[in-house]
Amino acid sequence: MLKRRDFIILLGGSAIAPSVLWTTPGAGAQRTPMPVVGYFNARSPDSDAHLVAAFRRGLEATGYIDGKNVAIEYRWAEGALDRQPALAADLVARGVAVIFAGGGDAGVRAVKAATSTIPIVFATGGDPVEIGLVASLNRPEGNATGMTVISSALWPKRLELLSELTPNAATIALLVNPRHPSAEASTKQVQSAARALGRKVLVLNIGSECEFDTAFATLVEQGAGSLLVANDPVFIDHREKLVALCARHAVPAIYDRREFTGVGGFMSYGASIVDQYRQAGVYTGRILKGAKPRELPVMQPTKFDLIINLKTARALGLNVSDKLLALADEVIE
Repeated sequence: MLKRRDFIILLGGSAIAPSVLWTTPGAGAQRTPMPVVGYFNARSPDSDAHLVAAFRRGLEATGYIDGKNVAIEYRWAEGALDRQPALAADLVARGVAVIFAGGGDAGVRAVKAATSTIPIVFATGGDPVEIGLVASLNRPEGNATGMTVISSALWPKRLELLSELTPNAATIALLVNPRHPSAEASTKQVQSAARALGRKVLVLNIGSECEFDTAFATLVEQGAGSLLVANDPVFIDHREKLVALCARHAVPAIYDRREFTGVGGFMSYGASIVDQYRQAGVYTGRILKGAKPRELPVMQPTKFDLIINLKTARALGLNVSDKLLALADEVIE
């Protein structure tokens, strides 16, 4: 009888496992195959444990429980772009039943480039059509479908919110990783929205955590009064350091996801990433039951959450109006 420890796969590991495991449901019963789901993520298990839990909840909603009737094999790129193609190719070589791909558009594209046959469920912040994942949102075609929050489309609203709270900030900094697939589009959208508000944009290009200090030194030197932080695995993985630098230099910042405000960031505006990963788990379970990716339209959020960390606002000396507090979906005291 196969013991539980034989098929549990640790979050950060790369345990050797066949694409089909076997489980014995009871004495005298015939052994049945257990499908293996490949879980690819461009970030790290430390930063994304809550998202893994959400993905598993989605699987469970379709009747699949990790370690009981499905196994999950993890690959983490730890924010290293150059590792992603090899990790994606490794999952493909193992012949897993479905691959979930998340943690950034570059990683999702690496998985898509690695296979045209294994079903893929993605979670992305970009436009899946523009970055070549699907033919259209309603009719994905091919072997991929999933969830998108199209984060870059929200830049004008984020800039508007930040400008309302920092009316004297003539220059607004934008923190972006130039290697991110949507970096150029995000930069153009921010610059266009800033011109409409009569603000200047200071673009700070950062490709790794070791560049944070230099970027903030430039921000202070150039007199930027607030900060927009783009979506990128490097920023998410090192969000505590990023938030600490904002506090040290007294820079109000707005982010695209709640994880930043949860560790002391000032404000975030965007769709729920937790819900995105839960829905990805549901899609993965549906594919395991026989659905084809082309039959499942790409899902988009219908609601965006404004989160304000009031404790951080007070520390920055910002006066958040009652009107804005009333609009917030969550206020962290």
